[in-house]
Amino acid sequence: MGANLLVLGGTTEATALARALAERSVQATFSYAGRVETPRPQPIPHRVGGFGGVDGLATYLSDHNITHVIDATHPFAAQMSWNAFHACRQTGTPLLALTRAPWGAQTGDNWRHVPDMTGAVAALDGSAQRVMLALGRLHMDAFAAQPQHHYVLRLVDAPKIAPAVPHHTVVVARGPFSVVGDTALFKQHNIDMVVCKNAGGAGAEAKLHAARALGLPVVMIDRPDLPTRDNVATVEGVFDWLEGN
Repeated sequence: MGANLLVLGGTTEATALARALAERSVQATFSYAGRVETPRPQPIPHRVGGFGGVDGLATYLSDHNITHVIDATHPFAAQMSWNAFHACRQTGTPLLALTRAPWGAQTGDNWRHVPDMTGAVAALDGSAQRVMLALGRLHMDAFAAQPQHHYVLRLVDAPKIAPAVPHHTVVVARGPFSVVGDTALFKQHNIDMVVCKNAGGAGAEAKLHAARALGLPVVMIDRPDLPTRDNVATVEGVFDWLEGN
């Protein structure tokens, strides 16, 4: 396979793809956005940081003779996905999305769907509660607009600057998480409500099972609009696509 792939990563699916590419000796570079201080090591060459928008990414694709781009970013990394879409169209580079399926509510779930982070903040209007924010560090400060709550913030890295929410507890942990662990965490912190993005996949699904078991409401942030691209849900699907592109 005479390919030279750029994998836009940061998800468990991207890591699984990197392992498979290394096992098959496919030339590829793994790109991290740089939002985590200690990204997972990869068995293929990697880079960290942005590209400088659409034009910067297009230049990178040309300068590094990239033959295919695999967008395996988080479903909420919409700007990167749109940049990849336009850069690939500009350079004529085949683009594939490796995207996990979204979660769906099950019997016993109490979900309130909101379209975006602003909607999630608005959904917390009301009396003080203990809220599990499973959103990462980029969005936690937005909830300072609802300062009455005590927020439990689960983060990959300890924050260097104190979060803007006045009442909070930081839990430093990296997934995948277990149902037993999340249930215990929610009980330990007397959680009343969970706020999360509809990321999909198995690595972060435990909190939904825990919320269901404990009868906790969930504010579920729906996925943003993403470009229409070839899309697969498995690593094997990536290789099938590469054979035809």
